[in-house]
Amino acid sequence: MGSRYGGLKQIDPVGPSGETIMDYSIFDALRAGFGKVVFIIRKDIEAAFRESIGARFEKHVAVDYVFQELDKLPAGFTPPAGRTKPWGTTQAVMMAAGAIHEPFAVINADDFYGAESYRVLAAHLQSGTSDDAKSYAMVGFILSKTLSDFGSVARGVCQVGDSGELTGVLELTSIVRDGAGAKNTAPDGQITPLTGDELVSMNMWGFTPRVFRQLAAQFEQFLKQSGAELKSECYLPSTVNALVAAGEARVKVLSSADAWFGVTYREDRPSVVASIGKLIEQGLYPESLWA
Repeated sequence: MGSRYGGLKQIDPVGPSGETIMDYSIFDALRAGFGKVVFIIRKDIEAAFRESIGARFEKHVAVDYVFQELDKLPAGFTPPAGRTKPWGTTQAVMMAAGAIHEPFAVINADDFYGAESYRVLAAHLQSGTSDDAKSYAMVGFILSKTLSDFGSVARGVCQVGDSGELTGVLELTSIVRDGAGAKNTAPDGQITPLTGDELVSMNMWGFTPRVFRQLAAQFEQFLKQSGAELKSECYLPSTVNALVAAGEARVKVLSSADAWFGVTYREDRPSVVASIGKLIEQGLYPESLWA
């Protein structure tokens, strides 16, 4: 549920034949060579999701479903009384451990990453580089191209070394445009000025199955520190940042010429519809993806 969007933005149609952003993501992933889709959803929406979304993909690709729930926690931990907010993207990806046994990509269901992003990530995963247990990948996007005109957004601002590998991720959760640049306002009021040219993570990652054990260890540390809070979340960029800092992972930063766009707010939707329409006019997508 998108709290800022006011509904299930993942299933809101944006294409001329009723396609969602997920339709375009899966279409692009299949064209790039991916062979399976794992949906991470809540158990209580499984039936409706399978009927309205999953069923149409099952005709084209292997599909699996896994479930993120508040009580799916390591032994010895329980959700605090009154907690309703999910635990975040680290726990979400952990839920797929039993369904994935090969190099894989992680994406947000409500982000349009572009076909080239899937091609460069697939090439990395198929190159043999990913056979190195510590070698993961991230597709980065320019901050100014990922902001909304209708409110703040959360982004992982990345630092990249001379080798092209990620050296750190700073998770900023309230970024808005500020003149020609941008700024983030922390919960304590501290302002971080940004140029808008920073490279950010949009949660498009390439991993090997080894990452599941690493995520589990990091999530347990998070629960020890913040598990009693009602709204704290264990963000995947922050988790990867901790793995990089500890020397437990290397992350190749990949880039794509394609534009990212998404629907953080309901007011973002018309521009997404228009952008997809332009891509169709350019012949990059058919009028109907699954016809």
